Amino acid sequence: MATATATKTKIRPLDDRILILPNTPEEKTKHGIFLPEGAKEKPMIGKVIATGPGKLNDDASRTALTVKKGDTVVYGKYAGTEIDLDGKQHMIIRESELLGLIEK
Repeated sequence: MATATATKTKIRPLDDRILILPNTPEEKTKHGIFLPEGAKEKPMIGKVIATGPGKLNDDASRTALTVKKGDTVVYGKYAGTEIDLDGKQHMIIRESELLGLIEK
C-alpha cells in the first residue's frame, strides 16, 4: 500500500482509487502568446502519487492495479474528484476511469 509522501498531508487511496498530481497547464502557446487564466485547458495527464490496494472482489480477494507510483497516466476531462493537498490540486480517480499509461 502506497502513501502520498510528497506533501505534508498523507492520503492513502482506498480500493482501486489512484491519487494523481496533474501536469501544470500551459502558460503560453507554442507561438509564444501568453494565455489568460480562463483560457488554459485543464490538463488530462498526470503523475501517479499513490495507489490503493486494488479492487475488492466478491470472494474477498483483491485485483492488483495496473499502474504504480511514478507512472504517467492519461485520464478523461471530467474523471475523478479534485482535491487540494497543501495548496496543490490533486485528483483521486478510479483505475477504470484512466484512459492510458504513457510509456517512456
